[in-house]
Order: sequence, then structure tokens, then C-alpha cells
Amino acid sequence: MDAEAAKYIGAGLAVLPLLGVGLGLGIMFGQFLSGAFRNPSATSGLTGNFFIAFALTEATGLFALVIAFLILFS
Repeated sequence: MDAEAAKYIGAGLAVLPLLGVGLGLGIMFGQFLSGAFRNPSATSGLTGNFFIAFALTEATGLFALVIAFLILFS
């Protein structure tokens, strides 16, 4: 196997966590909106935790993307 081909395969495998991040964000937003519509008075208490969970989930995707770029361009 050529080194260039191995690089592309490794970068493709490093991007796979982005699939989980997309699913996780969709589920998280859907559940938050469902809870907010059911009990609007509790939304203010959950918003801070929601944004922390959103940031951590999104950071996982960004880390995977950075690793993929490091594999490709180094």
C-alpha cells in the first residue's frame, strides 16, 4: 500500500466520529425542544446545561476534524 493511500484512509477513519456528533446534536436539540415545549417554566434552568453539553459535543467533532487535517497535511 502506498503511503499516500494510507494517509487518505487514516484521515477518513479519523472523521468517523463526526457521524456520532451529528446524531448526538440532533437528539440533544430534539429532546431539549420537547422538554421546553412540555414545561416552558423549566426551560431557563436547563438552558445553561444544554449549552455546556452542546459545546462539549461540538468540541468532539472539531477535535476529530483537526486530527483528520493533521493526518492529511503533515
